Amino acid sequence: MTPAAPARVFRGRTVRTVGGLSVRVDVRAFTVVALLLVAALTASVVLIGTGDFPISPGDVVRTLLGDGDAGQEFIVNELRLPRVLVGLLVGASLGLGGALFQAISRNPLGSPDVLGLGQGSTAGALVMIVLFSGTARQVTVGALIGGLVTGFAIYLLAWKRGVHGYRLVLVGIGVSAIVTAVNGYLITKADLVDAARAVVWMTGSLDGRDWEQVRPLLGLCAVLVPLVLGNARALRMLEMGDDVAYALGVRVERTRLLLMVAAVLLTASATAAAGPVGFVALTAPQLARRLTRSPGPNLVPAMCMGATLLVVADWASQRLFGADQLPVGVVTGILGGVYLLWLLVTERKAGRI
Repeated sequence: MTPAAPARVFRGRTVRTVGGLSVRVDVRAFTVVALLLVAALTASVVLIGTGDFPISPGDVVRTLLGDGDAGQEFIVNELRLPRVLVGLLVGASLGLGGALFQAISRNPLGSPDVLGLGQGSTAGALVMIVLFSGTARQVTVGALIGGLVTGFAIYLLAWKRGVHGYRLVLVGIGVSAIVTAVNGYLITKADLVDAARAVVWMTGSLDGRDWEQVRPLLGLCAVLVPLVLGNARALRMLEMGDDVAYALGVRVERTRLLLMVAAVLLTASATAAAGPVGFVALTAPQLARRLTRSPGPNLVPAMCMGATLLVVADWASQRLFGADQLPVGVVTGILGGVYLLWLLVTERKAGRI
């Protein structure tokens, strides 16, 4: 018989609050989150200063604090800051949504990219673009509705005395294939102008994002993130199996449905704001887990990793390609593909595949 793997010893500290409560803090995970936040903020400042009118990081910080001149105030606060905030919020939403789906399905492939939620949001946006020649706001609403409808359909089709991980992934893959075919059909029925507009949206981009995209996304995150983090303990128990979670007093299906709705809303709203940005939801939770070396969903590290990845990818698209900059969705797709190839090679060398 193969000996059982040794249990992971908790390496952290116990912090006592003023009210007498004890909170365990994983020092490594806390350090990873702090470093990711510093990296995201640093990349954001550098990104704000990047463009046809470059601004030094020091001037960016002074302008954000209200000490810049009129030209810098306009460029930073009106043109570039909203784009960066959308990138941070979209990346954080995708990272958190991906971590939720992977924890619920107990499968590293159980991300919105694989389950078809991004394709569902794309279908909603294409309906507004191709059939109704909708405005930017209408396209955003269509993408949000498309993601919600797709998530609801996946949940219903995967339901059989509960929703289980492999069934959820398999149903999601099937729904993704169907919705992708529908999207292709919509593109073929569009005229040249609408088709070009649809293809640009489908690549995933932060170009032209303003405060109109920031406010609703920020409001939704302000509601959903505390809700998700408040159920983090129950989610960790769900990862141990339904029977164990029931025995520990978790309302399994109620908790699973609540967290799935939150994950769908996070993913759909992120897609509505920036288009279907690929691979962030898939890779951010896995990279966060590898850095923290901690079991469980790693919700906060995944959220910070997603924000950092998207802002760095947007900076790379502007800095490396200049006037011919690529949409950020293309850059994240390249990075995600490289990561998956590296993961497959690593797993094969380890003899796991």
